[in-house]
Amino acid sequence: MANTYKGKSLKPGGGGRFARLVDQLRARGMSEKRARAVAASVGRRKYGAKQMAQWSAAGRKRRSRKG
Repeated sequence: MANTYKGKSLKPGGGGRFARLVDQLRARGMSEKRARAVAASVGRRKYGAKQMAQWSAAGRKRRSRKG
């Protein structure tokens, strides 16, 4: 597998692992909203709410800079 996923890093906090999990859940028939909710739940269980919130804020900041 490549080191990137749809332009995102597969390192924790890079967004690639989250996106990959969302796509896997979508392939199982979940809606986009439900797949993202499940992926966030898994992430919070593994990394904690505080860390997930930091990564989410960083992602929003990156997105706003790209335009």
